[in-house]
Amino acid sequence: MNIVLMGLPGAGKGTQAERIVDELKIPHISTGDMFRQAVKEGTPLGQEAKKYMDQGQLVPDRVTIGIVRERLGKADCADGFLLDGFPRTVPQAEALDEVLAEMGKSLDHVLYIEVGEEELIRRLTGRRICRECGATYHLVFAPPKREGICDRCGGSLYQRDDDREETVAKRLEVNMEQTKHLLSYYEGKGNLRRIDGEQPIEQVTRSILSRIRGENG
Repeated sequence: MNIVLMGLPGAGKGTQAERIVDELKIPHISTGDMFRQAVKEGTPLGQEAKKYMDQGQLVPDRVTIGIVRERLGKADCADGFLLDGFPRTVPQAEALDEVLAEMGKSLDHVLYIEVGEEELIRRLTGRRICRECGATYHLVFAPPKREGICDRCGGSLYQRDDDREETVAKRLEVNMEQTKHLLSYYEGKGNLRRIDGEQPIEQVTRSILSRIRGENG
């Protein structure tokens, strides 16, 4: 089962990725993990990626796609994989199709966990951090016992600048624009599966697994 998992920040992609790979017994391949592994192994592409990463620059598609090709060629991907964080653009999606075709494979499913903008903002702006001990809370999912006070040390809680609503809204806008084109691409290929990500976590997992199994009898 060859799967790409997509979702905007706050959609719960990380949680669902863990559950899917556990259920299907396939490797979870995230872009960050791929880069770190390639750098650790000291492959030529890994060394090239490290140069860009060390300078805080984006790794070019040519290098990224080369690293993806190497990773998907490993033995643990023989029976499938879950790609998370790649592709991010239509040119990357086209390159992935070419890489898979060279390997005699194709994507079975592109899963998109769909969550409305208002709910995403609610989830992403709810984080609070203790100034003293660094403990993390969430106003919706894991609130402190007393508002604004850390349960652990009694320190005051604050909201990071990048968790503020205006910053989150801008970040989502950029992501939505990018994702829109990618969704159109996979919709055209007929392998896009939209999942309601506003359901409880367990129900989202059940929806994903039933869509996958339904498509495969």
